[in-house]
Amino acid sequence: MAMDTPLLLDNNEESGDYVEEGKLWNLVERFGFESKKLWKIAGPAILTSLCQYSLGALTQTFTGLVGELDLAAVAVENSVVAGLAFGIMLGMGSALETLCGQAYGASQIRMLGVYMQRSWVILVTTALVLVPVYVWSPPILRLIGETTEISDAAGKFALWMIPQLFAYAVNFPIQKFLQAQRKVLVMLWISAVVLVLHTFFSWLLILKLGWGLTGAAITLNTSWWLIVIAQLSYIFITKSDGAWSGFTWLAFVDLFGFLKLSLASAVMLCLEFWYLMIIVVITGRLTNPLIPVDAISICMNINGWDTMIAIGFNAAISVRVSNELGAGDFKTARFAVWVVSITSVSIGIIVMIVVLATKDYFPYLFTTSVEVANETTKLAALLGVTVVLNSLQPVLSGVAVGAGWQSLVAYINIGCYYIVGLPAGIVLGFTFGFGVEGIWSGMIGGIALQTIILIVVTSITNWKKEAEQAESRVKKWGGSIVSNDYN
Repeated sequence: MAMDTPLLLDNNEESGDYVEEGKLWNLVERFGFESKKLWKIAGPAILTSLCQYSLGALTQTFTGLVGELDLAAVAVENSVVAGLAFGIMLGMGSALETLCGQAYGASQIRMLGVYMQRSWVILVTTALVLVPVYVWSPPILRLIGETTEISDAAGKFALWMIPQLFAYAVNFPIQKFLQAQRKVLVMLWISAVVLVLHTFFSWLLILKLGWGLTGAAITLNTSWWLIVIAQLSYIFITKSDGAWSGFTWLAFVDLFGFLKLSLASAVMLCLEFWYLMIIVVITGRLTNPLIPVDAISICMNINGWDTMIAIGFNAAISVRVSNELGAGDFKTARFAVWVVSITSVSIGIIVMIVVLATKDYFPYLFTTSVEVANETTKLAALLGVTVVLNSLQPVLSGVAVGAGWQSLVAYINIGCYYIVGLPAGIVLGFTFGFGVEGIWSGMIGGIALQTIILIVVTSITNWKKEAEQAESRVKKWGGSIVSNDYN
């Protein structure tokens, strides 16, 4: 990746879209103009993420009303088995954010359909590879410390949830395909309608008819496949403004190169997706871990909901950067990075203030235990810092995806998270006896280091060179060939 110039705009740089660059008022106008573009993508993307996140959360809530074992089975399957698959599928599907976004920006519209089909081939194959994890989940869960009773119940539920695995494989490429074209409202409406249906049928099957885990599996599988079918119907009927022109054998061309980018995306996102989840596992190794585990689980729950906002901005900046680089407008891509970073960090600071202001009260929304609430209050400061860091870090990851830097960021994540942050947390928590506060503090250090490195990388990037590489990437994977073939 070529680098040479700082991210800030020079006063004497020219811009095709704006005049008198460098004047404060003009900068404010530019900021507002770019913010509108970002929020048109980020707003629906945030709500879509919340709707889809709520499918599993509602299923877990309804099964919790049936019994403790049913709740444990769904919770463990969702967080461990399906969580593993979700992270891998989402990560591999994110390769389309680079390719579809840049192809769309370069006006190679028909290539988006080809890219989506290539991603389907790779993700469905990956789903087949992951099926044994679902089949053999009971011994895997016992290996990581779950009881035999919970492992067997979760393993049984995992078998029933294999259809969801393949829904992931089809869904994520579709979402990146639509997202690159800024058709995020379509995804939002579909997800919202499915969520309403999911809520009603979960109540009907799980509680009213008493089907328990069977009803949970039926509703959750059906809901995910309804999302897939509805999105596919929209694409097939509308042709997505020319981005879909039917199935083609070009989907099998250069799969190896496509697989490399998909794997880099998967590694990059999975390393981030699983990092904070590891805190809960490590905390469970403490002496008398029940109260610390409950407290940190409450904090991770709040952080998880806040992450939905960051995911929306991640999607928005990925689309903006890839579109503008694909169109060759590197200055707008660079300015978009500044706008989304300032916006996201501002929201993170507001959330941090709310967390700190309510630290003596919000724990009681999740627990009736005074001991757990007090421990959660002690962790509020660490939660606040994490919220601020996580408001910027996913945005910078979105920039990386939009520009195609997945491999570089994967190496940065490995170094910062698993070579620095995780060992630091273990040493502080166990060797120095700081407990859960030490574990979390060390891992925050890893996030802070990664964020600083990504800020430096983004700041010294030669965006003009990135635009040229985007053009080369589109041509390399058949953009000009397909365009000529269809003309």
